[in-house]
Amino acid sequence: MQDYEEAVSFLGSWGPFQRKSFLVLCLASVPCGYNLLSVIFLLASPPHHCDIPAHSNLSQEWIQASIPVQVAGQPERSSCSRYELGLVRNLSAMGASPNWMQNQSLQGSRPEVHLSQLKQEGCKDGWTYSTEYFQSTVVTEFDLVCSEQWKQPLTSLTYFLGGLVGCFVSGIISDRIGRKPVLFGSIAVLSVFSTAIAFAPSWPVFIVFFFMLGMGQLSCYIVVFVLGTEILVGSTRVFFSSLGMPLVYVIAMMLLTGTAYLVRSWRHLSLMMAAPGLACIPLWWMVPESPRWLLSQGRLQEAELLLRSAALKNRVEAPPVIFLPPKAEKAGSQKAESVSFLDLLKTANIRHITVKLWLIWFSTSVSYYGLSFSMSTLNGNPFLNYFLLTAVEVPAYFACYLAARCFPRRLTLISFSLLGALALLLIQVTVHSNPTLTLILVLLGKIGVLVANAMVYTYTGELTPTVIRNTAMSSCAMFSRVGSSVSPYLLETGLHGPVAPKLL
Repeated sequence: MQDYEEAVSFLGSWGPFQRKSFLVLCLASVPCGYNLLSVIFLLASPPHHCDIPAHSNLSQEWIQASIPVQVAGQPERSSCSRYELGLVRNLSAMGASPNWMQNQSLQGSRPEVHLSQLKQEGCKDGWTYSTEYFQSTVVTEFDLVCSEQWKQPLTSLTYFLGGLVGCFVSGIISDRIGRKPVLFGSIAVLSVFSTAIAFAPSWPVFIVFFFMLGMGQLSCYIVVFVLGTEILVGSTRVFFSSLGMPLVYVIAMMLLTGTAYLVRSWRHLSLMMAAPGLACIPLWWMVPESPRWLLSQGRLQEAELLLRSAALKNRVEAPPVIFLPPKAEKAGSQKAESVSFLDLLKTANIRHITVKLWLIWFSTSVSYYGLSFSMSTLNGNPFLNYFLLTAVEVPAYFACYLAARCFPRRLTLISFSLLGALALLLIQVTVHSNPTLTLILVLLGKIGVLVANAMVYTYTGELTPTVIRNTAMSSCAMFSRVGSSVSPYLLETGLHGPVAPKLL
């Protein structure tokens, strides 16, 4: 049977057709990267404390003293409680002086009150949020703090579950109706629901729209990746999958950082998130359908027409017959078969490969998103933290590209996974004593996890047959989304110590 890459070898590997396809597919990935970790900025939780109403008639001294100070390594104002406002109002009117020191006297002329002896209450009048970095976020607008704090990881979970469902649905549809319609359908979903969440009047409405946004985000990335690996061949395909597309993806993530820095309101940021998708509309007339997919569906004439058009662009002569009859017969038989998710589990060989890939995708995703969310909780400027989070991916992708060209896929995957795990284990030693070294280890762990994550994309695309490739990629991405859904809850283990999330 004729090999596909042998049949299209007359095109070369880097002519005008390949360069154009490479460029437009990289551009089509921009909306996916731009929206990927928008959850970090939309759900940012600034420092906050109970609001003290202006009409409380408290002295400035008692306004400052009305919020309890909790000592957890260092004095820190309570986020979820205040001293009973009625009692504080009476003490302020009496001219009493607040005393923070339990065993010491202020030795003043006014009566003093030891604050530790006062009863506390919840934030009955709402919260005051810091606006140092964010004018407003979903957390501050819908008060997802204290007793409602459980809604924060649930909101992130909703986004990633949307990606899981999107992977399942888009993978099956893409293998049935084509890569191109699903790609632009996913971009449309991204743009529509990025705009919709900006007008969400309540948290329940927001999470419904956020779920749909998650569906579009990962579906878009998976289909772009599959299109690139099916249109391009040889070293060009390796360059696209391990360096070209990932670098554009990272640049898009960095653009989000700049946008969030300039636009501090979450509603305005949501509107801006729709812009890259709208800018991709002209790409519909530039992105070709996958000739491999056309061939797998028995649409031989369309596949040959596309490749002859590519030959004209590359100024090469196509052979009279591109695909020999046995190939066409095989394509016809593939079309006749009904492809489904269960085909991944029918034969022993494919089943063993699929299950192993599912486990790898799950574990690398837990590590990748866990590190991403933990970077956002580091002290300091959140925009700088996020920039470091994305910038470290640039050398990681160069390492991935070089490894993909020079070393076996399995060796690269295992080696960088171990590097990431080792770096995260060493954090246990440095987390309390050396913050700078801890940050370096976090970034090193991110590089290891990222290269493994990028390599498993390439590995999966090469291991699975064309007729079911997008379904296989989407099923793996589903397990990846299960891992990313778990990661926000791993951060909750940080309540038991800063090492716990990294260790897990």
